[in-house]
Amino acid sequence: MSEDAIHPKDAPRGEPVTFFKKDRREFLMRLGIGAGVVAVGYQGAASLRSLVPNVSYDAPTTVKLGLPGDFPDGLKFLPDLRLFVFRDNKVFHAISAVCTHLGCTVRAEALSSIETRTVAGQPLKMTHRFQCPCHGSRYSGDGGNVAGPAPKPLAWYHLSIAPDDGQLVADLAQEVGHDFRLTLA
Repeated sequence: MSEDAIHPKDAPRGEPVTFFKKDRREFLMRLGIGAGVVAVGYQGAASLRSLVPNVSYDAPTTVKLGLPGDFPDGLKFLPDLRLFVFRDNKVFHAISAVCTHLGCTVRAEALSSIETRTVAGQPLKMTHRFQCPCHGSRYSGDGGNVAGPAPKPLAWYHLSIAPDDGQLVADLAQEVGHDFRLTLA
């Protein structure tokens, strides 16, 4: 192809058309720049994606607590889970130990006498009450807020039995009402 080739718009009808080298260079230059922009964009997106982890380091919401026979009648505190598990013969329920005010761990205080109260239409033995050491919130034995800055009662969590090994399982993402009880056969 020569430097004196005719541009397509200037060519007379019926004659073969040739392109300037400049047009080919311009095309290849634009193609190269476009490919470079796409490559840089892809690398930028990949770099931003690498900032988001593929693994969740959150604690699991469903946890095995142990065999039901490992729990004594009354209250058992599981500090790693910040959870109180109550057992009354073959009836279980679980209450969160996380204060609803600012998230401190509440302490259980034994009552001087056991009282049975009807909570949400079901009988419940009250052996303890709860108190937050941080700001003085107090809760009744069923987790209801009684005094202090706590805006709502302590959460109750769903309990079940694992079918594979018979352990007690708490679902810390599934809050239940105060009428929930797990009764074993």
